[in-house]
Amino acid sequence: MRAPVAILAALALLAVGVVVVDPLGEAVGYALRGDIDGLRTELRGLGVAGAAILAALILVHSVVLFPAEIANTAAGLMYGFAVALPLVMAAWTVSLLLAYALGAVAGRPMALRLAGERRVELAERVVARGGVPALLLARLVPFVPMSLVGYVAGAARVPLWRYTWTTVIGILPITAAATYLGQSLDDFSLSDPFVWLATGVLVLLVATTLVGARRLGRTPPRVRRSADP
Repeated sequence: MRAPVAILAALALLAVGVVVVDPLGEAVGYALRGDIDGLRTELRGLGVAGAAILAALILVHSVVLFPAEIANTAAGLMYGFAVALPLVMAAWTVSLLLAYALGAVAGRPMALRLAGERRVELAERVVARGGVPALLLARLVPFVPMSLVGYVAGAARVPLWRYTWTTVIGILPITAAATYLGQSLDDFSLSDPFVWLATGVLVLLVATTLVGARRLGRTPPRVRRSADP
């Protein structure tokens, strides 16, 4: 009983934070609208506390689905790549573990309510494969929110350790690319080789995952409980 109570407490705390802490509520609004500039302005006005609001925003993603790239790009723009990348990676790891816990407790009905049947079925097709490559791919498919994979993986009882390390490795490339591009927005230069590298990573990931998603779309969704480590 302790785990469900702790998860509900965490959700309640996030909900209260969004309502009571004005900067967090504003940040969620900017993220939902895809307004990187607005989010940056909000964080900049908070000084050091902006980093805490950014981390809280990423935790809110466990129940409010918005493009992860919004938070990552704003982080790079505000704090620079060297500071922003470890900050957002740590926050995303905690957020996606919370999503996994929610899936384990509430199961498929909650995922359907939060994300809709079409996206849930696509995530189920990925998770049903059960192996490491499928779980890594799931983190890169642009049409599947990262938290949604957590819900389905938790409901399907994908082993926690496998879910955790594939999550960290899977989100690292696209997170690093978005964060670096965010850092570059203030002084954008096509002569910067890392800008081309980050852009190439994003294009390659999108192309690869679109092909993978199309193949998964031909496979009937069958989620089974996994017991192996």
